[in-house]
Amino acid sequence: MESAIPASLLAVLDRLDTMSEPERQALAGLPWRQQSFQDGAEIIPEGHRPTESCVLLRGFTANVRYLANGDRQLTAIHVPGDFFDLHGLFLKVLDHGVVALTECQVALVKHEHLKRVTADHPHLGAVFAASIAREGALQRTWIVCMGRKDPVRRIAHLVCEMYRRLERAGGARDFQFEFPVTQAEIADLAGLSVVHTNRALQELRATGLMSWQGAEIRISNWPSLVAFAGFDETYLGLRLEEQ
Repeated sequence: MESAIPASLLAVLDRLDTMSEPERQALAGLPWRQQSFQDGAEIIPEGHRPTESCVLLRGFTANVRYLANGDRQLTAIHVPGDFFDLHGLFLKVLDHGVVALTECQVALVKHEHLKRVTADHPHLGAVFAASIAREGALQRTWIVCMGRKDPVRRIAHLVCEMYRRLERAGGARDFQFEFPVTQAEIADLAGLSVVHTNRALQELRATGLMSWQGAEIRISNWPSLVAFAGFDETYLGLRLEEQ
């Protein structure tokens, strides 16, 4: 089934750089196709030779790397509107996989179409480059979080990041959102054991800055949670600069 470009992607890209109406129409006119995946499904395997790029329409996915003993590390979470493997335009072989953390729906478009649209609209190439640069910024920030923040503040940082990213894509408002991931998946992202993750979540709830019941997260004091987590959203690229 073919689909026009999702509104959530336009919302994300528009925060990276303003697009013209012809550029938006050119993206919408690409031959997107949709595909659904079950929770836990492998969307892209490690070592894949990509010929398409994917936009997440619904649900949550994550980049993953596996160790020889079967352990894994989630290196980034993707929310609706994310062009989560755009760097595959330039890499012959991907050094990581992508897994579904929930049931999800993805829109895919072949690289040949993306290359043609950037040739016809060169500024879109800069927008795509900004998207890839933001993904690098996400990775650097999580390296710092895992290396220098204690477990409670790592998870507080994750909550702040997810709220801002989902808010921009239209999936969060009024400081509450749905985040249906397991404690084991949070542990795989934060570099913790499940036991330490459970303990950190209990300590974070005890601060009174937020509640996390099932999949529902409610932030009761955003400024204090931001200060507690040491969260600086600059790396998300959500603030447009004057041209």
